[in-house]
Amino acid sequence: MAHVFVTGATGYLGRGLIPELLAHGHRVRGLVRPGRECGLPVGCEAVVGDALDAASYAHAIAPADTFIHLVGVAHPSPSKAKQFQTIDLASARLAAVAARAANVGHFIHVSVAQPAPVMHAYIAARAAAEQAILDAGLNATILRPWYVLGPGHRWPYLLSPVFWLLERLPGTRETACRLGFVTLAEMTRALRHAVDHPVSGIRIRAVPEIREPAQELPPKI
Repeated sequence: MAHVFVTGATGYLGRGLIPELLAHGHRVRGLVRPGRECGLPVGCEAVVGDALDAASYAHAIAPADTFIHLVGVAHPSPSKAKQFQTIDLASARLAAVAARAANVGHFIHVSVAQPAPVMHAYIAARAAAEQAILDAGLNATILRPWYVLGPGHRWPYLLSPVFWLLERLPGTRETACRLGFVTLAEMTRALRHAVDHPVSGIRIRAVPEIREPAQELPPKI
């Protein structure tokens, strides 16, 4: 059983992840803005605060051994370049420092597939967030999806046949696999897998690993 602290607890990923964690016996605290406590599932302890103000939640991280950072701008697009810096990157930097100060053993962060031919500002912000995690000296799992299919995020299904073909052509296979779609269920499973299998050092999970998380060997006794 892990003690898990989640930012972005009522967001697109958090809403599905937290019930899964609770169902598997983990204890969860979720960071929410004032008035959003009712958005958390029963069994999740609410921490009222602001992801852009670490002082508002740092006191409530302990005794968590796992910190999951899910804060990000909804529906990313090139027009939101400034928000990627002021929300996505800023919150990640604060979270990394706060997790380190709280002696969190495992930090889990959702980044983005890279490199890619589009969304350069978004990728730059997420890459800088990854660097902040490295600079903090945290043990971390970094997930790199490209687009997460789910409720309200279904239009890319129209492109699935194209990706299916590109993943089978030698000249485009690597790029198509790296920038392939994953489902919300696959992301939830990959995040829970990361909680269940903490890592020493840095572990990167790209799209293929998100679709089918690798099973770590049991520790030698």
